[in-house]
Amino acid sequence: MKKAKLPNLKIFHRRHKKYEVSNLPPGTIRYRGKKESTKTHFDIIEYNENYYNHHVGNSVEDSFGGDSEGTVTWINLNGLNNIQAIEELGEHYGIHPLTLEDIANTNQRPKLEENEGYIFMVVKMLYYNDEHELIIEHLSIILSHDYVITFQESDGDVFDNLRDRIEHKKGRIRGYGASYLAYALLDAVVDNYFSVMEVLGEHIEDMESNIFEMDTTDEVANEIQMLKRQILKIRRAVLPLREGINRLEKNEHPLMDPKIQHFIRDLYDHIIQVSESIDLYREMVWGLMDMHMSIISNKMNEIMKVLTIIATIFIPLTFIAGIYGMNFENMPELQTRYGYFVLLSVMAVIFIIMLLYFRRKKWL
Repeated sequence: MKKAKLPNLKIFHRRHKKYEVSNLPPGTIRYRGKKESTKTHFDIIEYNENYYNHHVGNSVEDSFGGDSEGTVTWINLNGLNNIQAIEELGEHYGIHPLTLEDIANTNQRPKLEENEGYIFMVVKMLYYNDEHELIIEHLSIILSHDYVITFQESDGDVFDNLRDRIEHKKGRIRGYGASYLAYALLDAVVDNYFSVMEVLGEHIEDMESNIFEMDTTDEVANEIQMLKRQILKIRRAVLPLREGINRLEKNEHPLMDPKIQHFIRDLYDHIIQVSESIDLYREMVWGLMDMHMSIISNKMNEIMKVLTIIATIFIPLTFIAGIYGMNFENMPELQTRYGYFVLLSVMAVIFIIMLLYFRRKKWL
């Protein structure tokens, strides 16, 4: 299996955020994201077991054609900055203004809501782009009787395999209704979480190996801190989804085909596994920081031990030198012919004895 490339943690840096209190009326649609698509377009797929049609539209009216009887329509809107297109699409399909507000608000946490005639879900797509940067993208899903509408911030998603399955009639998706399509979208999002977890796991293992090899530079500490912030971002994006999928599994909504409840249960098991992996990696990163600090402390202790041994050895030598450095006239040793050499020999013997003693105690 091809080894996943490690994420670029340098994209996570501290930014000064400015919070605005807009105090707008409820239901006011306002895009709060950072991605500005140059052009909004619609990707429309209509299908049933024996029929398939895929076309791309540039206007809202192009997405109104999904009225063929007995077909499932998947409408994907790219570009949440086009507020007018979202309003027109919501008016045509009877989407509540509060739902449209949450669609455009990229700060909305993942959730599931049941409304009259449709089910509304907010999830976060996680994937790495070509520059190996982690992308956390806001995705909204509207499920109704015979259509599914998805709203995403910009081009690029994790649904290419799903589109291929629909086009080439792979699996069971062409024989099921819109509720199975909504499940397949959620399943694609959750499956990609495992890829992100795999890359994070490899990165943590590499960092652990570097720390064990006594790499305790400031760069390692900064990388651990950035990785910790990244895991917290992923945790905020993933954990609320567990509650929504749990509600979807236990709720017998008319829009949900009873035949897919088993699939929803399996999806819930997957999101539990991802959540546990996030908590595990979070604890591991905290452990990496503790390990890093322990190694730095041990290095400091080794340095202090060497300096203490050196100081201890020179204490008696300094004492002897200090005594014979006093300016008294009646010091008999000062008149001895070989006193200087005798004194040096005594100091050398003391030095050697102390070294042997320290080695015997295994302090050296």
